[in-house]
Amino acid sequence: MFSGILSSRRDGWSPVHAWLLLCCMAMLQFFIAVDVTVVNVALPSIGADFGIDGHALTWVVVGYTITGGGLLMLGGRLGDVLGRRRILLLGTTLFGAASLLAGLAPSFAVLVTARLLQGAGEAVALPAAMAVIVLMFPEGPHRSRALSVWAAVASCGLVLGFVVSGIITELLGWRWIFLVSVPFIAVVLAAVVLLVPSERPAGPTPLDLPGSLLLVAAPLLFTLGVIEAGEADSTLSWLPPVALVGATAAGVLFVRVEHRSRNPLVSLRFFRNRPRVLANLATALLSAALSTSFLLFTYYLQDRLGAGPLRAGLTMLPLAVSLIAASVLVPRLLGRWGARVCVLAGIGFTALAMAAIALVAFLGATGPALIPAMMLIAAGMGFGIVGLQYVAVTGVTEDDAGIASGVQRAADQLGGSTGVTLYVGIGFAPALDGADPFLASSFLAVAGLAAAGCIAWRISMPAAVMEEKLG
Repeated sequence: MFSGILSSRRDGWSPVHAWLLLCCMAMLQFFIAVDVTVVNVALPSIGADFGIDGHALTWVVVGYTITGGGLLMLGGRLGDVLGRRRILLLGTTLFGAASLLAGLAPSFAVLVTARLLQGAGEAVALPAAMAVIVLMFPEGPHRSRALSVWAAVASCGLVLGFVVSGIITELLGWRWIFLVSVPFIAVVLAAVVLLVPSERPAGPTPLDLPGSLLLVAAPLLFTLGVIEAGEADSTLSWLPPVALVGATAAGVLFVRVEHRSRNPLVSLRFFRNRPRVLANLATALLSAALSTSFLLFTYYLQDRLGAGPLRAGLTMLPLAVSLIAASVLVPRLLGRWGARVCVLAGIGFTALAMAAIALVAFLGATGPALIPAMMLIAAGMGFGIVGLQYVAVTGVTEDDAGIASGVQRAADQLGGSTGVTLYVGIGFAPALDGADPFLASSFLAVAGLAAAGCIAWRISMPAAVMEEKLG
């Protein structure tokens, strides 16, 4: 693979130049991907240090994904307007500084703020980094190989985050899951300065800042409302309804802004494609359950069984291995079975996994009893998310391919964060004292998956189209 990449040249760049820059961009991608999952195993340790329960700890997870998903499309647009080198430096610096702040956070509020800033850094840096890779390698096998490296690194970061979190938290403490990335981010910054050529910014182009802010504000207010509503003895009884009304208002305003804007974040005409709309809705619901399962695994192993971070991380190793296997095997089946069958299979596997988690919690079984649920989650992610990704970009052109990818990723991240807020936030809420939180969270996730299955059933995309898309 790397021999093909090293043989490429773009705008006079040497093969060594191209290889070094790809490695540095992949390093950035790796640590950004790791930070999506690395906090999961460390959450009980973070809660113990700050005296925060599992209900409020959802902020550490969703803060990152909400800002990352909500600002993603704006980040891509900023790179086109202001220059990719400049925006790449800005986003990477913000991500690195936020990682340092998270590692040194003196309070839980500062930690949550740092996670919000990390998400913003991801949203700004990642689209620019991917654009640099696309422009560096000519279209054809060289670009395909480069993007394969990029995607493989992202997958490895996501799945290794579980294991790395346990090892680092056990040996060094939870703060180092954030601090360990700082020197590597400094290397990426130096590489951008030395290897990425300067660009002239484009002429004055209006940006949809109101739309971007509303897209972040709606899920943040929703999260605040749900978490505060679950507090049994909250003195701010007025806050949940105000926050939920604010979230609804922000969502309605977002649609109105996008409809009237001369340069919308995403044109509403984009959603006239029925399979695309259904795919993004199903993606949000499936991601909600998948993200919830990761937290339930962590809470059960550490809070219910008393396992340490290292043991919990190693117990989740089958999940990481299964995810890697699924990412390799599933694309080969998509062309044979068609999108709808694969997506429905993925939703079904995920529902079985949630039922298995509930059963293990009900029986009070040991950690290894969760391994079947972990393997089902891997199959659910492999069949479901990969299948929905292909449907979500069906029928795109050069004009809207980037928007289609951005909307799909935003649906994935925002759906996951909203699901954690609802399912874990409600399931573990003090107001539900007496109910088993694992059963309650699993039940809510299965209900969401039932809705996802109904939506996916209406997706129609022949296998022949999948074969053509997959080559």
